[in-house]
Amino acid sequence: QVQLVESGGGLVQAGGSLRLSCAASGRTSSTYAMGWFRQAPGKERDFVAAISRSGGITDYTDSVKGRYTVSRDNAKNTVYLQMNSLKPEDTAVYYCAARGPYARGTSTYSGGYAYWGQGTQVTVSA
Repeated sequence: QVQLVESGGGLVQAGGSLRLSCAASGRTSSTYAMGWFRQAPGKERDFVAAISRSGGITDYTDSVKGRYTVSRDNAKNTVYLQMNSLKPEDTAVYYCAARGPYARGTSTYSGGYAYWGQGTQVTVSA
C-alpha cells in the first residue's frame, strides 16, 4: 500500500502562484509514475499533469500548459505541482495519484491510477 498526502493548497488571487506537494509513504521502495487531477464543484475529476517514474517524461492538459510544472524528488518520495498565473477557473480540489508498481508510463485517465491522496483545496479569486 502507498499513502499519499497533498499539501500547499490555499486561497490566492488571480495571477498568483502556489506549489502543491504530494508526499508518498508506505511501500515506496518502488517508484511510481504520478499524476495530478482536479475536481471542481459539480464537475468530474479531470487530468491536470503527470510525470514518469524518473521524471524524464511529463504531460499536461492543454489548459495548464505553460503555467503549471510537475516535478519530483524521488529521494524525498515527493511530487510537486508548481502553479503559476493562476486563474479563477483553476479553482478545484487537487488530488495526486500514483500508478501501480507494474504500470508503464504516464496516464491521463483516473482509472490508470491505483492510489489517491485526500485532496487539497485551491481557490483562485478574481
